[in-house]
Amino acid sequence: MRRYSDKQPLSTLSEINVTPLLDLAFVLLIIFMITTPLLENSMDLVVPSSAVANHAVDTSKVQTVSIDKNEVLKLNMKAISAGELEQRLGAMRRNDPQVAVVVRPHKDLAVQKFISVMDVIQKAGVTKVGVMTRPEEN
Repeated sequence: MRRYSDKQPLSTLSEINVTPLLDLAFVLLIIFMITTPLLENSMDLVVPSSAVANHAVDTSKVQTVSIDKNEVLKLNMKAISAGELEQRLGAMRRNDPQVAVVVRPHKDLAVQKFISVMDVIQKAGVTKVGVMTRPEEN
C-alpha cells in the first residue's frame, strides 16, 4: 500500500483550482450590477440634421405660450383662453409661416393639460414648437 510520504515531489496537478475564477466572476457581476442602473438613467439625444435648414430661428418670430400651475394660459405674458390661442396662432401663421412657439409649462402642471395645449398649437398649424425647461436645482 502506498503512503502519502511515498508520493513523488514532482507530481503533476490534475485538477484546476476554480476559486480565483469564481472570485473574478463575482467581482465582475457586482461591477455590472452597480453600473447598469447608471446607464439606464442617462439621456443621449441625437438631433436630426439637415443641409437645407442650417439657419437659426429668428427670435422676433418666437411666441411664448406659458401655462401656470392653475392652468392659466398666457401668450407672450398676456392671459388668453384656449380658443383665442388657436385663433391668434393661426393668424400669426398665416402672416408668417415661419412662426415658432415655445411652450413654458409649470413643473407641477398635469401632463394632460400640457398635451391639450400642444394639440391647440398643432390645430393652429404651427410646426416649429419647443418646450422651455430649466436645470434642476440641487
